[in-house]
Amino acid sequence: MVTAAPPLARPPSVRHLGPNWYATVMGTAVVATAGAALPAHIAGLRGVLAGVWVLSLILLLALLAARSAHWARHRDQARAHLLDPAAAPFYGCLAMALLAVGGGALAVGRDVIGLRAAVALDAVLFTLGTAVGLAAAVAVPYLMAVRHRVTPGQATPVWLLPLVAPMVSAAVGPQLVPHLPPGQARRTLLLVCFALFGLSLLATLLMLPLVFARLLTGGPLPLALTPTLFLVLGPLGQSTTAVGAFADVAPGVVPEPYSQGFGALAVLYGVPVMGFALLWFCLAGAHVWRARRQGMRFVMTWWSFTFPVGTCVTGAGALGRHTGLVAYTVPAVLLYGVLVAAWGVAVAGTVRGLVRGELLAGPGPAPAVPRPARARTTSGAVR
Repeated sequence: MVTAAPPLARPPSVRHLGPNWYATVMGTAVVATAGAALPAHIAGLRGVLAGVWVLSLILLLALLAARSAHWARHRDQARAHLLDPAAAPFYGCLAMALLAVGGGALAVGRDVIGLRAAVALDAVLFTLGTAVGLAAAVAVPYLMAVRHRVTPGQATPVWLLPLVAPMVSAAVGPQLVPHLPPGQARRTLLLVCFALFGLSLLATLLMLPLVFARLLTGGPLPLALTPTLFLVLGPLGQSTTAVGAFADVAPGVVPEPYSQGFGALAVLYGVPVMGFALLWFCLAGAHVWRARRQGMRFVMTWWSFTFPVGTCVTGAGALGRHTGLVAYTVPAVLLYGVLVAAWGVAVAGTVRGLVRGELLAGPGPAPAVPRPARARTTSGAVR
């Protein structure tokens, strides 16, 4: 009697590979860029940071290929992501992933690929990331208004993602200013980055009260979404990084008194904003501690512990440069330790989930009685 051979194991499908996976690129790239911004010099650190940046570049290329396959083979699921209010905001992560890797090219990647290639790569990724970020900043709120039918009680920090992307452009764009011809080109790029800063800042100020009001009036977020409270740190730390970058490159690019004005803005804006970031860090940390004690398990939202904290490292580092105060350089180093630990935990959880086949599996059936401790969407975006 001849028995049939057992079927071969099927490779993981990209059907449920959502745009939230770009957070892995962002979180990895920021480990490199934030480490390069540290005021402390550690022997051998630069080489490690360059290796981490190379890893982020590889992750970006792999995810771009996988997401392209997703759109080609699973167009229905891709449309479901766009029409899901829990998944659509993650399209901002694509822009931020491009920008984070591009910014890292000039920060540490040039040690691997050379300065000329780093400038070219950063220019391409900055252009693409800014275009995608602006498109997401318009398209996602539009879809939320006309197709998603969201309510104030559904507000989460995830809504901030498409609005923060232009702020990332504002923070990494000034690195390219010295590599442009003097005069109009440099001045234009600096002021474009300043405009992106204002665009993202005002949009965030409109959205953040909804998130804060939901938290106070609706109670704690579901366990799976609790880590997203750290996303609020993103626009705070990134905007402080941006004004510091403006002040770094403004001399000789814009005339006085505007050059001095950028220097004043770096301190007068950055100090109170980083103060609020410290408050929010403690508040979010308390919520995460509570959720962990109630059984919060690893999901992809744990990557929220990486990129936003990294922006606070670069923001504190910028304040340290422009104030000369150790009161900012020491927190930058401590926050970087938190970032590296969080990145290690997120990487371990992601690898474990991939090996077990949990993270790319489709969402399971909804329970008969909804439980507030879990968050499940039609697209599986927060798996």
